[in-house]
Amino acid sequence: MDERLPKRACKMKLTIIYDNTAFRKDLRSDWGFSCLVEVYDKKILFDTGANGSILLDNMNKLNINPAEIKDVFISHAHWDHTGGLSDFIKIRPAEVYIPFSCQPPIYASKVIQVKGSLKIYENIFSTGELNEIEQSLVIQTESGSVVITGCSHPTVKTILKAASQWGKPYALIGGLHGFKDFNLINDLQMVCPTHCTRLIEEIKYRYPDKFVSGGVGKVIEI
Repeated sequence: MDERLPKRACKMKLTIIYDNTAFRKDLRSDWGFSCLVEVYDKKILFDTGANGSILLDNMNKLNINPAEIKDVFISHAHWDHTGGLSDFIKIRPAEVYIPFSCQPPIYASKVIQVKGSLKIYENIFSTGELNEIEQSLVIQTESGSVVITGCSHPTVKTILKAASQWGKPYALIGGLHGFKDFNLINDLQMVCPTHCTRLIEEIKYRYPDKFVSGGVGKVIEI
């Protein structure tokens, strides 16, 4: 067994809180992205969408308690990923991991500006700020590494290469922008393109057995 992989099994649960489309009709969609990652007894809020009231309302309907979230991971500084941050940390002054180039938020209990690759917790990592714009979250599981992206501005190829230092990428979840280097999906077991991904339908057509649809309220368990 690869020594870099976790020595204990752990289920990972990812709940999409903010996205361009809604998986559940009672939840509100909007341009932007946010999800809650629950793994290894941690709850990490990945990005905060564009609007704090939408973020918090969707969290409430999803029975997600902000008080239980210790960490916020911001992929990059664009408004559709940071717009809900100030509203969230006013009610839950969490620790915030931001790319080095981002403006530090106020109200956070602690701000960690990330430049190079970083171990956040055991089996949970940041790729570091790639191309001086964006970081991605990497979770080691027994199946392989799960890579969560905001918009993939540094390119999916660059992100997967950075993530591979913690094991072979197993799943790719998040915004992929104009991604069309489809051969990169060949070695993945799962892909869930969300938010800004332009070619979602083509990815679905090419990889029906690996494709998982997104949308607000979608829950993915690995």
